Amino acid sequence: MWEKFLFSFPVQLLFLHLKKNILLVSLWGLLTLIIFQKFGTVLGVPYLFLDPEYLNKISWQSFFLVGIALAVFTMAFHMTTYILDGPKYIFLAIIPRPFIQYCINNSIIPLTFYLIYLYTLLTFQFDNEHENNWIVLEYFLGFSAGSILTYSLLFLYFGITNKDFFLLFAGTVEKQLRKTKISRANMLKRIKESKKSTHKVLDYLDISFRFKPVRQDLTGFEGRQLLRVFDQNHLNMVIIQTVLISIILILGIFRETPFLQLPAAASGILLLSIATMLVGAISFWLRDWGTPVVIALALLFNSLSNTEWFNRPHTAFGLDYDSEPAVYNLDKLNSILQQDLVASDKENTIRILENWKNKFPENAKPKMVFVTVSGGGQRAALWTLKVLQEVHHVTDQQLFKHTQLITGASGGIIGASFFREIYLRSQTDLSVNAMDPQYLDQISADNLNPIIFTLLVNDLLFRNQYFKYNDRYYLKDRGYAFESQFNLNTNGILDKPLAAYKEPELNAQIPMIPLTPLITNDGRKLYISPSPISYMCISLERSEGLNEKSQGVDFRRFFVNQDADNLRFITALRMGATFPFITPNIQLPSNPQMEIMDSGLSDNFGMQDALKFIHVFEDWIEENTSGVLFLTIRDSEKFSEIDQKKPPTIMQKLFTPLKNIYINWDNVQTLHNEVLFTRMKESADFPIERIEFEYSTLQYLKERGLADESGVFNPQEQDIQRASLNWRLTAREKKSIIDNINSPYNRQSLNRLKDYKFLE
Repeated sequence: MWEKFLFSFPVQLLFLHLKKNILLVSLWGLLTLIIFQKFGTVLGVPYLFLDPEYLNKISWQSFFLVGIALAVFTMAFHMTTYILDGPKYIFLAIIPRPFIQYCINNSIIPLTFYLIYLYTLLTFQFDNEHENNWIVLEYFLGFSAGSILTYSLLFLYFGITNKDFFLLFAGTVEKQLRKTKISRANMLKRIKESKKSTHKVLDYLDISFRFKPVRQDLTGFEGRQLLRVFDQNHLNMVIIQTVLISIILILGIFRETPFLQLPAAASGILLLSIATMLVGAISFWLRDWGTPVVIALALLFNSLSNTEWFNRPHTAFGLDYDSEPAVYNLDKLNSILQQDLVASDKENTIRILENWKNKFPENAKPKMVFVTVSGGGQRAALWTLKVLQEVHHVTDQQLFKHTQLITGASGGIIGASFFREIYLRSQTDLSVNAMDPQYLDQISADNLNPIIFTLLVNDLLFRNQYFKYNDRYYLKDRGYAFESQFNLNTNGILDKPLAAYKEPELNAQIPMIPLTPLITNDGRKLYISPSPISYMCISLERSEGLNEKSQGVDFRRFFVNQDADNLRFITALRMGATFPFITPNIQLPSNPQMEIMDSGLSDNFGMQDALKFIHVFEDWIEENTSGVLFLTIRDSEKFSEIDQKKPPTIMQKLFTPLKNIYINWDNVQTLHNEVLFTRMKESADFPIERIEFEYSTLQYLKERGLADESGVFNPQEQDIQRASLNWRLTAREKKSIIDNINSPYNRQSLNRLKDYKFLE
């Protein structure tokens, strides 16, 4: 009995894959780690599979599309392994519908994944506490229908071709393949190897799901039969692969049609499907030369990737890329930071400060408010907007009236900019209510699906479609997809040029928001503001002279000949929220080319820029205000318990240094900012106060008995409960973020603001 089990076809195929096809098996392993929330949890990758969105909502249609994609991936796995390993089992040549029978016996790995996925899917959805749990059944049926429909169509195709197409055209296929010496020699070589094969199989599972014994005596006819079978099934694989790639190309052409934008999980699975079939095709055609040829192609592609065709820049929409590029060297940087220019920029900002002061009674000394917000993708955007709405309400709209400057990074600045625009419109349109919860829905609507979909159908191939903005043409890429979806989500209220905010900022109708992405070429900050702010880039007195290295570049002055004022404001926001592989790094029209990265890398909390501004205008603030209030909005805990370190494994020793740099970057910046803040507070001749808000999962875990005052019982549970760092949030994550305003720490901050005296 044991021997019969051990040498059954399903078990033998499993052993073969674990021994020979470990790369293909590893793809299933990767998907398993993802759905078990063991991989990509911080970035929210598991939720793309467990809670997929389609047309901005979770529905049976979204699960239906994921079901289709997973079925396609499963069939890609079957086809690839059949082409690679079928000749080892020569009995396949004489059984009816050999490929379908092979799929049935090759289903241990896919079936195991399906069962695991359905279990984690149902568990996750029930944990979401739906108002009606019948909706979970609807999701399950949607996913099942997608997979079943796909399998039905594909098996119908293979059933027909195995029975009729083979009889009619197998001879023609064979004749065509005879003309191709490489493929013919490949097949004959595999047939010869199959005769020497030691892969013992006693029985197989047939279409009726019954085990049948394998005929052992196949001498005399197996070569020709096997060759014909492989002729036909190789053709089937080529046809299906061609159809799949053609569909993706067609989707790429019409990718801006909303109902054609697949869920991010479906796009990712289709990408794995294409990769799987390419592995099979390369191995089949090139045999032992597969690895050297792949390496050679990779080296060739790498050498060509810096050519104009393959390396077309990701542009900043609104800028003029046809004019002469701005010269980017030290002489140019020094020329735009001359003392007279810096002094002029300071005087211009003083006019803004005077207008700010004129909003209050003549003899009053108002508090000047600085809002600092942290980066963190859509999580930070939603949290920042929620906090600003609440403080706007509890202070009877006084806080934003007193706010002069907002600094920060990434998602936090996007949320703050969104609220600032709402606040601006509310001043002239009484129908605009800054407290309306619809804005929370808008800022938290899915922004990831079109990005991932565009990456699959456009950016990984060739970007060749253009769009028109301000009478200039720009290539469409996933950055364009991000901006288009963001515009759609927010009804386009931020779709305006940078210069549109010059007058409102000058008149102090709204606070200033300098955007500060990092220049990867030299590590300086790029200060993007409608008003000139070169004083943020260098010291005022230049006591070190030419020995002082400038810390930033004034965007408008540097790119004045490239139409800097018409930079699309959403593009500027994206420049400061560039997420690796999701939104591409933007290249600006300079020589050498300036490349931009996420501003969170240099100052994720905005504290450095706020303190720099205070230092520049310290005398004016002392004379005209009663002090400064910092409103700090963090999307992470400021204080966290120190974890107990366990003895590391060998692999952990290898990766721990890099992991520690990533994990502790938040703490490093926090500690550095504390030094700067306390030093300014101690040295300034006017009072500086600080009220902080933070998004923390600790309180959430305490309420559910998963943590106490000493910390979290299971650190992994904290990672799972914490909203992910990407541009898509689940319903549970949104609720977690919004409800965090009611934590004891944040309620205490709101109470302080409620009784705060903004005028003296």
